[in-house]
Amino acid sequence: MSYLIKPQHYKPLLDLKQTELGIKQIKEFFQLNLSSELRLRRVTAPLFVLKGMGINDDLNGVERAVSFPIKDLNDAQAEVVHSLAKWKRLTLADYGIESGYGIYTDMNAIRSDETLGNLHSLYVDQWDWERVITAEERNIDFLKEIVKRIYAAMTRTEYMVYENYPQIRPCLPQELHFIHAEELLQLYPDMEPKCRENEIAKKYGAVFIMGIGCKLSDGKKHDGRAPDYDDYTTEGINGLPGLNGDLLVWNDVLQRAVELSSMGIRVDKAALQRQLKEENEEQRLDLYFHKRLMEDTLPLSIGGGIGQSRLCMFYLRKAHIGEIQASIWPEEMREECKRLNIHLI
Repeated sequence: MSYLIKPQHYKPLLDLKQTELGIKQIKEFFQLNLSSELRLRRVTAPLFVLKGMGINDDLNGVERAVSFPIKDLNDAQAEVVHSLAKWKRLTLADYGIESGYGIYTDMNAIRSDETLGNLHSLYVDQWDWERVITAEERNIDFLKEIVKRIYAAMTRTEYMVYENYPQIRPCLPQELHFIHAEELLQLYPDMEPKCRENEIAKKYGAVFIMGIGCKLSDGKKHDGRAPDYDDYTTEGINGLPGLNGDLLVWNDVLQRAVELSSMGIRVDKAALQRQLKEENEEQRLDLYFHKRLMEDTLPLSIGGGIGQSRLCMFYLRKAHIGEIQASIWPEEMREECKRLNIHLI
């Protein structure tokens, strides 16, 4: 079922033409800053991959991929990508990228199982990036350093928006707050994970929650992660598991936390085996990607995705992702948005 957050007295700060120009300016400015901060070169990415190779990402492990038969391959099934976490690591190997450098790409996807609303669309567009690292860099301090660089690109972009549209006042704090999902649970033990996110994001403005995917002291996960890309079991901050996390900001228009990016140090052989065993998914070791990793033909890496439409939505103070991108929405949502002064593209 779709779900619509209804901000009271919403009035867009930009008209439709200004919005389209703002989207263009944000995307061009941010990707240049991201590229220079992390030393990434742009590469071309696939919209779909062959099914059964283990290359497509499983996200939380339950989302169905959009698939179709390929006539010239005897009706072999192709899947529209969910994200490119595994594909990027293969590409780092194929391009022979050196340690300290990486790649980024425009990732476009269709997620047909998404619950539609202000923040979720059938269409997903994000910058997917991946960078080669050394074994010595597989630690929480290095992860935090990379996250800070990405956040620096975000704050610079917000200032660029303010220079072009003075009615949009900057709101991101200069410092990003780091916290582990277990520490967040201890702070708010009686709350569900999303409510905890709202509390911590409202308090600090911007927060990076580490250890997404690992089991917490209450026996639950803060949020799901597929077991074969982010390393969420290796010891990280304060002896707690996880070398990954989500970057969230407080969205004043919607009065809630919004995830802008998910990233992490990727699994090595030991973490892959450990996490697949934990999830009873050891049969994946027979797949192409997993074999390459176990055979040491893939580099160690760190990577993630940054939502393009969500970033633009945040910077331009929009109430609905449909004000940034063209997608399909339930008719009743369109009617309600129109009543609320939310102009869906």
